[in-house]
Amino acid sequence: MTRHQTAYERNAPDPRLVERSLAATKRSVYWLEEAGATSRYPRVTAASSADLAIVGGGYLGLWTAVLAKRRDPGRRVVLLEAQTVGWAASGRNGGFCEASITHGAQNGRTRWPEEFDTLQRLGAENLDAFEQDVRDLSIDCHWERTGTMAVAVEDHQVEWLEGDAPRLDRTAVRAEIDSPLFLAGALHPDGCALVHPARLALELARVAADLGVELHEHSAVTGVRSAGGSVELRTDRATVEADRVVLATNAFPSLLRRNRLMTVPVYDYVLMTEPLSDEQMASIGWSNRQGLTDLANQFHYSRLTKDNRILYGGYDAVYHAGRKVREQYEERPETYATLASHFFATFPQLEDVRFSHRWAGAIDTCTRFAAFYGLAHGDRVAHAAGFTGLGVGATRFAAEVLLDLLSGESTPRTKLEMVRKRPLPFPPEPFASVGINLTRRALDRADHRRGKRNAFLRALDAAGLGFDS
Repeated sequence: MTRHQTAYERNAPDPRLVERSLAATKRSVYWLEEAGATSRYPRVTAASSADLAIVGGGYLGLWTAVLAKRRDPGRRVVLLEAQTVGWAASGRNGGFCEASITHGAQNGRTRWPEEFDTLQRLGAENLDAFEQDVRDLSIDCHWERTGTMAVAVEDHQVEWLEGDAPRLDRTAVRAEIDSPLFLAGALHPDGCALVHPARLALELARVAADLGVELHEHSAVTGVRSAGGSVELRTDRATVEADRVVLATNAFPSLLRRNRLMTVPVYDYVLMTEPLSDEQMASIGWSNRQGLTDLANQFHYSRLTKDNRILYGGYDAVYHAGRKVREQYEERPETYATLASHFFATFPQLEDVRFSHRWAGAIDTCTRFAAFYGLAHGDRVAHAAGFTGLGVGATRFAAEVLLDLLSGESTPRTKLEMVRKRPLPFPPEPFASVGINLTRRALDRADHRRGKRNAFLRALDAAGLGFDS
């Protein structure tokens, strides 16, 4: 089949425009910078004990801490974070808080057809409970229950909108957000909220501390082992002994050997514009402030901030051999140039806009693209990982699951097949790198061949391993 240019390539701007737009861009996470994220909690320096110890100060660990104290205010809870609260994925994502706990409806229907309706209901209930928590706990995270709009930018993508409602034709979709690339769209008004990611993490930490959780930053856990009737967590300065433990390290190497092959860190890249003027906002519309995604295999996502900057990310999802999480992987000039080019193809009326910030982060990807769960060390250690980029909302649900599992009680959540069964692991190196990069190239090829998936991708789909970047 002939290779066709994508809409972004057919409408690519002058390379000099891209170069100018990136000339003054700062390599910094806008969210963390705006929130004033700094070290706020002491390093653990002395041996201690806890009823519940949590490893990881991102959303999963923070929600677990908050919900554990709400379930049992007298429980002593200690949280250990290797760097600072929210510094990794939780502080640098796009801020889309989705209702889906299955990484989208299609993934959920394919993998858990018999319980999909239940998973949809639980996801919707979780998002409503999240919103209620934001109100009740006075969490200042720029919460906006705006929903999302998915857009087709190629003719073959229009049919992929079938079944979604309300459906928008070209005129209607451009009345919502004006881009010459948008051919059709679908509104999902209730299934997503937008948040300020770093503020959410910092506010959850504040709430946890107010509830009596002992938070420690710069306290990396280097080992976990059973010690009689408890679990021992080792750091470089002290040991914490706990009756129960939650591991919430996600994209970072698991402290459990059995989980070392379960996830891979895939890097996602983001640009943030300067604030748009009133005139620039008028030129694109976007008065309803929805989150925005397109339907390509290598998709883009974008949204507005409180001060009307546009966050624009996605497309490249890059895996580096060895499952390493390294700061050097965050600087990838060719990806930022591609994103800038695609941005101006989408919004040519914003040719005077410049990008203020660029950054990247690692996504904890597993082979089913939604979180998996488990227990270890005599059912005293619970873990979850593998959220694959949709963890802002799903981590709250996962925290409830982990606390259910540690309680030893059977609940509707612990009975879910999604919770009981593990996905397939990724193969070891070098096979993981070969497979992932073959998949990336095949997805790119499909986007250049009117969405047609080749035999390799169809085989992955049949095996339940179809990759979504």
